[in-house]
Amino acid sequence: VQLVESGGGLVQTGGSLKLSCAASGFTFYGHPVGWFRQAPGKEREAISCMHSTAGTDDIKYYADSVKGRFTISGDNHKNTLYLQMNSLKPEDTAVYYCAGGVAIVAGVCIDFGVDYWGKGTPVTVSS
Repeated sequence: VQLVESGGGLVQTGGSLKLSCAASGFTFYGHPVGWFRQAPGKEREAISCMHSTAGTDDIKYYADSVKGRFTISGDNHKNTLYLQMNSLKPEDTAVYYCAGGVAIVAGVCIDFGVDYWGKGTPVTVSS
């Protein structure tokens, strides 16, 4: 299994970035997947997760810190997960990781027992 993130970079406060995560050996559709981040000196945190299955509405989770600014989505044909990040703030600076097989408990995405991780893509938001 490989999860490969792309799209990170340097952006000014208020700017936007769109992260992508391409998977091989793992299918996003039908599995809970998501985005996590780890800022320097801080613990890794769940940012946004989703679980898409046939016949039901998608389950989506957003951390309070990104709600209204970030949007998670997926392209089943490309087997790619996205994270659209708008209105970026300096506190969004972190390495962003794509994850497959995450745990969504009572609607909350938690960093526990994740099956697969990407290597991460750095995002730096300048003030």
